[in-house]
Amino acid sequence: MPPARSARLAPLLRLKAAELAQFRVELDRLHDAYNVPDSTADPVQFVWRYDDPRDREVVAAIASGLAFGRLASVLASIERVLALLGPRPAAYIDALDVREAREALAPVVHRWTRGDDLVALLVVLRTLRARHGSLEGAFLAGDDPASEDVAPGLEAFCAAACGVDVREAYGGASRGLPAEAASEASGQRRLGRLGVHYFFPKPSLGSACKRLNLFVRWMVRQDAVDPGGWTGVSRARLVIPLDTHTIRVGRCLRLTRYTSPGWRMAADITATLRRIDPDDPVRYDFSLCHMSMMGACGHGKKVGSSQCPLQGFCRPGKTSDKGHVRQSPGRQGTGDQDG
Repeated sequence: MPPARSARLAPLLRLKAAELAQFRVELDRLHDAYNVPDSTADPVQFVWRYDDPRDREVVAAIASGLAFGRLASVLASIERVLALLGPRPAAYIDALDVREAREALAPVVHRWTRGDDLVALLVVLRTLRARHGSLEGAFLAGDDPASEDVAPGLEAFCAAACGVDVREAYGGASRGLPAEAASEASGQRRLGRLGVHYFFPKPSLGSACKRLNLFVRWMVRQDAVDPGGWTGVSRARLVIPLDTHTIRVGRCLRLTRYTSPGWRMAADITATLRRIDPDDPVRYDFSLCHMSMMGACGHGKKVGSSQCPLQGFCRPGKTSDKGHVRQSPGRQGTGDQDG
């Protein structure tokens, strides 16, 4: 395959080989500083509570699915759902009592997600496990190992999830997304769609699929941050979970040609990181994201790069670079609100 034209490369990749090698040294240093257990509050902490991969994948699906909004609210909502599932979440899901779950989760509200939406999520997980033996099996059933990234697996997984009959979770009726959620979903979802479908956005519709990429990252990678549990998906094919912080850092470091969030930006940032670490491009996600969360990224701020550990490579004063590509309206996402 011929090398990509420089105009199609993310600006960072136009650096000389020696500069790019130094950038990896700095990235590895940043990774090592953040990639430690309990380095910061994060929903992945819930997955670490369980040793059995069957429990881990169920908890990871729920915790990542609720990973939108204020961190304190995210952690509280996950805790409330897991309290219902008990010490063996997979076993609870397999023997799910929908009526009991509806009663228990009725008071739970997480932004526009209501208790019935969470029950519907449990029904989806139960169905996928029953059909494929595990959530990993459900993912692998539609994945293409020859594909550069996990987009085919995510697409098929979401299609299967959205095809599950969840009417019992809604008491026999469907509850559409409220206007707030519909407007924040960048045109991907429509009023009248089931609320549970917000957990399963599709790459083909332009969604960054942040929460699903987070779910797969937790289950595929295994280190001090990611607990792992799946063995059938290569780390090399993971896509970075795109949220407000990775968007900021990605643009500041010129990891992407795109200016609008969505699947193309997530895939582009990942492709840049894959040139730096072909075997595990998403290994840098946690450190880059939390560097921004802790205020070290000066993109668009007066402090500039004064606190950035990647000084010399970032461009905090720039909002765009020559060669960046704008995405068409209706296909762009909004970071963590885009799924």
